[in-house]
Amino acid sequence: MNGIIVVDKPPDMTSAQVVTHVKRILKVKKVGHTGTLDPFATGVLICCINKATRLARFFTYGKKRYEGVMRLGIRTDTQDLAGRVVSTEPDLGVSDQDVHKVFLSFLEVKHQTPPAYSALKHHGVPLYRLARHGTFVQKPPRRISIYGLEVLDISLPDVRFDVCCSAGTYVRTLCADIGDALGCGAHLTELCRTESGRFGLDEAVSLNTLDRLAASGKISNHIIPMSVALREMPGMSAGDQLLKKIQHGHPVTQEEVAAVRLWRTCPWIKVTDTQGNLVAVISSSKKNGVYPYACVFPLSIVD
Repeated sequence: MNGIIVVDKPPDMTSAQVVTHVKRILKVKKVGHTGTLDPFATGVLICCINKATRLARFFTYGKKRYEGVMRLGIRTDTQDLAGRVVSTEPDLGVSDQDVHKVFLSFLEVKHQTPPAYSALKHHGVPLYRLARHGTFVQKPPRRISIYGLEVLDISLPDVRFDVCCSAGTYVRTLCADIGDALGCGAHLTELCRTESGRFGLDEAVSLNTLDRLAASGKISNHIIPMSVALREMPGMSAGDQLLKKIQHGHPVTQEEVAAVRLWRTCPWIKVTDTQGNLVAVISSSKKNGVYPYACVFPLSIVD
């Protein structure tokens, strides 16, 4: 059982707890996720099973999409509903037009300062742990991309929105910054990740459903094979000669990847056997005339 399963994370559960549940339900040795969701958040959590845990880094950096609700007029120390209220503005003085205008301006945002309550580390210690003990570490702004930002509904003080952004973007910080731009403050009260990379809620299963599928022996229909899971990665099929070469760690040359040379905008190339099983992932950038391996998966059919 090697592949990807997309879980619809329930609220009030950490991403690590979801992984523990998946491991128990599937009775497998290794499971890992590809991007933490806060305990109160729901939605797409990509879980890599057994050998597929080696692919986690290829899913981490894709675009993310969220639907959320921000509440204007209240700031919290964590920028979400789990934090302590630090200020309130009973009189918002904000119109629907103001909200739309400010949201539009945040499409131009290119940098974001990470929150003090985050999993980023300072000298090996997560920032949230330091903050809980009264030490607030301010990390420098990081480059982000906001690909889409849309107001879905306004029912003041609440604003429902949809955002498509780069990995590493903090949606709660985005809400806090929008609230500051409106002059009244804000915090995040609801969050659902609707897409991660090319995986969406339509492919996700709840933990209860996963449990039922495993009990009925139908879980394999919901495990996405490793080669299929790398759906945004250009690929090439290897014949027996190249398969043996890869399995023995011999370098892959320009001639052998000629069929995918036009895909060099992608940093990696997946290599499969003629049955579509993932054999390796290699870099699409040559080094000393050859293409370095990112990872190789042994196949028993190869000598």
